[in-house]
Amino acid sequence: LADVTFCAHAPWRPPTMGKKWLPLESNPEVMADFAHALGLPTEIGFHDIFGFEPDLLAMVPQPTHAILLLFPITEASEKARLEHASTRNDDDAASVVSPSVWFTRQTIGNACGTIGVLHAVANTQHEYSIADDSWFARFFAATRTMTPAERAAHLEADDSLEAAHAGAASSVASSTAVPTPDEEVDLHFVALVHVDGGLYELDGRKEAPVRHGDTSAESFLLDAGAVVKKFVQAGGDSLSFNAIAMGPSAGGDAMF
Repeated sequence: LADVTFCAHAPWRPPTMGKKWLPLESNPEVMADFAHALGLPTEIGFHDIFGFEPDLLAMVPQPTHAILLLFPITEASEKARLEHASTRNDDDAASVVSPSVWFTRQTIGNACGTIGVLHAVANTQHEYSIADDSWFARFFAATRTMTPAERAAHLEADDSLEAAHAGAASSVASSTAVPTPDEEVDLHFVALVHVDGGLYELDGRKEAPVRHGDTSAESFLLDAGAVVKKFVQAGGDSLSFNAIAMGPSAGGDAMF
């Protein structure tokens, strides 16, 4: 796989982009340092994924709580996103989103890595302990009853998160040079999570979560692989994909 690391602000831009941050690198160490600083327990870490064949998935520490997928924004991927928005039927039983899914819109440029981490942690926090005095605990408590748009506005006003994101984006753990906030980087993060028996794609560019059928804690990693393959197909000839699993810190890392 190509060495791809950063999330995008082009050609798509958040609907009311008042801020633009430094892009966050798709790097397990950077992601872990960032999430741990916000309150994720250190026994939970991030691991690159070699691929989604069974023998390669066996290298990923279990259980997998969430997956962060970095993919290229292409004409094909944008066409698919717009087609989904125009044909979405919230009354379709297969598309019904569990009320337990936590989702926010993205209105900050280059914040897709941070949004991905928020989606991953918010929807799996019942699987581990987050300190009551941590940023995550305070933020999720404050935004629990908010709409996705209200959560996005709350994020824009949170200077402490912006500072934490800036620190992670310029981390010494980063393996590549950090683009400037205004540099064109056509890559984007989404989170894949398992909530109430459903496999959800959480993308702050979209109006709502996307349900990709049923899954379970035991089959989530394999089921998510099928969703990732759809993204790869939509990417055409691009090799700019990277997947990171959030799970137990113990175990080896692998690269997708």
